[in-house]
Amino acid sequence: MNHHDSLLDRIDSREATVGIIGLGYVGLPLADALHGGGLRVVGFDIDERKIEDLAAGRSYLKHLGSEMTERLAASERFEATADFSRLGEVEAVLVCVPTPLGPHQEPDLSFVADSARRIAASGRDGQLVVLESTTFPGTTRGVFLSTLRDEGPDPPRALFVAFSPEREDPGSKSHVTRAIPKLVGGIDAASTELAARLYRTGFEEVVEVSSAEVAEAAKLLENVFRSVNIALVNELKLILSAMDIDVWEVIEAAATKPFGFMKFLPGPGLGGHCIPIDPFYLAWRARECGQPTRFIELAGEINSRMPAHVVDRVAEALNGAGKPLKDARVLVIGLAYKANVDDSRESPAAEILELLEERGAAASYHDPHIPTFPRMRRHRFDLASVELTESVLAASDCIVVVTDHEAVDWSLVGRTAALIVDTRNVMAGVDGVRARVLKA
Repeated sequence: MNHHDSLLDRIDSREATVGIIGLGYVGLPLADALHGGGLRVVGFDIDERKIEDLAAGRSYLKHLGSEMTERLAASERFEATADFSRLGEVEAVLVCVPTPLGPHQEPDLSFVADSARRIAASGRDGQLVVLESTTFPGTTRGVFLSTLRDEGPDPPRALFVAFSPEREDPGSKSHVTRAIPKLVGGIDAASTELAARLYRTGFEEVVEVSSAEVAEAAKLLENVFRSVNIALVNELKLILSAMDIDVWEVIEAAATKPFGFMKFLPGPGLGGHCIPIDPFYLAWRARECGQPTRFIELAGEINSRMPAHVVDRVAEALNGAGKPLKDARVLVIGLAYKANVDDSRESPAAEILELLEERGAAASYHDPHIPTFPRMRRHRFDLASVELTESVLAASDCIVVVTDHEAVDWSLVGRTAALIVDTRNVMAGVDGVRARVLKA
């Protein structure tokens, strides 16, 4: 029996073992979904602490809770390791590693290339290898497959290669991994078939497309769509604010139309791994093809201006209270990039804190999910989350709402603080607010 038919049979009989490189926000829920479908899963990660936590059933991603890690730790069909030489034990390898931007907003595929080198060094004939990391069209067939072949044995191994973009929504209670349609496109029909069959073990719906390039482009379209529309409402926020019109009320009014409108909300800037980064991947690739990306670049400019706008709004609010921003005590509520998660990747809160300090403010933060300021690519702070008490709120000259966590006592904030700059419109739903509230 050939490699293709043999692997299909082993997937269908649930005898196949799948390896997942990267056990973070994408890889861990993916491991759980495929494990839940009956497959044996081996997780690979360079972070030894994650390996130790998984062996003990401890969760290092708070928004996922402990049930998932306890379930995996108790199963004989799951294990985690930092030993990448064991990649030859698995019949399929799914790569879930970061794809950040370089210092000049260029794609950084070093983690993808490193994973490909590890697979090339320790893999086996007939493996299915799937890239899940978001990237520009042509990466799977170009950078990824080329590295697998160039760094592997001569003659090259028989491999099946595909792209299947992650679609995780950290913190969402309505979007469970297994219920999110899984997009799959291979470098050939055999690779697409194998990848789709594998994912069908753990996902309710798998959508096959004609190529890896279509799947790569679809993922970028999803996030460019969001980036452009968020930029639109962020720009409208600035325009309507100058007209003394509440943009949130305008959006809610427009959202009553049952067709032709989709609600997006403004905010303090973009965060997370996808939306602040992915559009630049497409723009970079488009420039290589000689094509302009005016919408994408303009959206990026507008969204990137939002943290500075928030700080300007803080200065304006303090001036209205007869205080300068310099030496003002400013408490930022929320370090995570979105509500109810401990994910601070690309969070606009970090830039807001930095801009506040640059302008002489004494800045601090509170986040119930992030006790200490984490290591970030572009920001460094020696800060810990302060306790949200009446005395802390009363001693602050201004409160800046960046993330609308449910765990925050917003009623306490509204009753106790003197001045609030609200970037999420969260205070509009709080009764008994005595603070002066400015929206930003």
